[in-house]
Amino acid sequence: MAGYLDALAAADADRALSLFAPGGIVHSPLYGTLPAQEFYPALFADTSESRLTLRATMTGKRDGRTVVSFWFDFDWTLASGEPAPFTVVDVAELDDEGRITRLHIVYDTAPIRGAFERQRS
Repeated sequence: MAGYLDALAAADADRALSLFAPGGIVHSPLYGTLPAQEFYPALFADTSESRLTLRATMTGKRDGRTVVSFWFDFDWTLASGEPAPFTVVDVAELDDEGRITRLHIVYDTAPIRGAFERQRS
């Protein structure tokens, strides 16, 4: 899963999607629940630059399956050029082959929602 943050930082949709199982789903506080194949192109279209700083990685189990969480600072610059940085935890539920089946993105959108909505209007 080390490639996950690299794919995000590079805004590389193909690389991000290669980490997902077929039918993988992303639950995002800004974009809603989307298939991964729709989420990453939308995210990267809204991105002009991003820098990620990993704080910690956590591993556990849910219903016998591996869950990996990434806690990181996401210094996001929107396509409009407006900065929208936040701290986030991405929780990845993995299948038996180590591919992401569901990704839950958890962060407070209040500080960046205005910038995000201005860009999308």
